[in-house]
Amino acid sequence: MSITNFDQLLEAGVHFGHLKRKWNPAMAPYIFMERNGIHIIDLYKTVAKVEDAAAALKQIAKSGKKVLFVATKKQAKQVVAEKAASVNMPYVIERWPGGMLTNFPTIRKAVKKMATIDKMTKDGTFDNLSKREKLQVTRQRAKLEKTLGSIADLTRLPSALFVVDVMKEHIAVREANRLGIPVFAMVDTNSDPSNIDYVIPANDDATKSIEVILNAVCGAMQEGLEERKAEKIDTEAAEGEAPKKEKKTRVAKKERTKKEDDEALNANVAEKFLKDTEE
Repeated sequence: MSITNFDQLLEAGVHFGHLKRKWNPAMAPYIFMERNGIHIIDLYKTVAKVEDAAAALKQIAKSGKKVLFVATKKQAKQVVAEKAASVNMPYVIERWPGGMLTNFPTIRKAVKKMATIDKMTKDGTFDNLSKREKLQVTRQRAKLEKTLGSIADLTRLPSALFVVDVMKEHIAVREANRLGIPVFAMVDTNSDPSNIDYVIPANDDATKSIEVILNAVCGAMQEGLEERKAEKIDTEAAEGEAPKKEKKTRVAKKERTKKEDDEALNANVAEKFLKDTEE
């Protein structure tokens, strides 16, 4: 499993928290010290928490379930989009549409609307529209693509959420908590970790810090996906061998039965011959 280490975290600035006056007391167990008015995160605890989160996410990916990545802050958007796409997972980087989890059927209708517009373009219906209608449909498609394009493949509720900055994404966290969906999150010293199932104490404002954490968890998820693929290949191979083994068994049984019949016949012939000789 690809897990980050202390030196990587230190180099990426994962240990830098917020100003002391902005801290959340609930984060006290994860704070190492205070320097120049800034809280320093205990990286040894961060390493341990990253390992726990990575192990859990690996199992989720291995089981074929989806993890929804959420990060709408500017410095996290690009990194989250790249890392989530690398493990074929859905993500939200523009705006969290309220009710995305608690009102999931409505969100799916909006996604289906995109598919309907695409179908119109392919079957020629779009060409029959007026210029004004074409413009309206095109704008609507672009808007839907920007907001929901990255979750087009999410046909059911995700099995987990990975959040960068729980304060900014508090609505997403609240919806997940309401539905009992596990939440993995990078939690800074100014945030409340009480509603997070897998807390990763880390600087959630620096791109390098976000990237090094995502490298670790996405690397673990990739391993889970590869193991799932390998198991699937082995299962298919085993299923393919089953008919061959069954055929061999039938042939062997048939040959054995024939041999037993021949032996029985020979025994009867010998017995009859001896009887005739005695007479």
